[in-house]
Amino acid sequence: MDVFQGIRESLTEILDVDTEEITPETYLMRDLGAESIDQLELSVALNARFGIEINDDQLFLRTLRACLNEAAEHRGDAAVHLGERFPFLGRDRIGEVLATLDGGPVLKVKDLVAYTSWRLGTGR
Repeated sequence: MDVFQGIRESLTEILDVDTEEITPETYLMRDLGAESIDQLELSVALNARFGIEINDDQLFLRTLRACLNEAAEHRGDAAVHLGERFPFLGRDRIGEVLATLDGGPVLKVKDLVAYTSWRLGTGR
């Protein structure tokens, strides 16, 4: 099964949204209104669907701002630090995340796909 398609199906079931609303560029919280209980359900669904161990903090980028603060405290490069903490995100995506932080939660469907692919060993 295609990773994106599997995640899309899970999101459609959990969030009760139309399939067409979910693209790789869709923001999970901003566009789909996902809440913490939805994230919990999604984590369980991805574990069951793909047979992978889920680290919720990584999958949902929960420690993103703490990582940025940590990098700032140590005068480190934020992009490099995020790349170490979230190895499934590519350099371009990390740049995009840093550029859109002020807009609210930055998690996109493509981040879920990247994480899942990484855990499956088919991603970066």
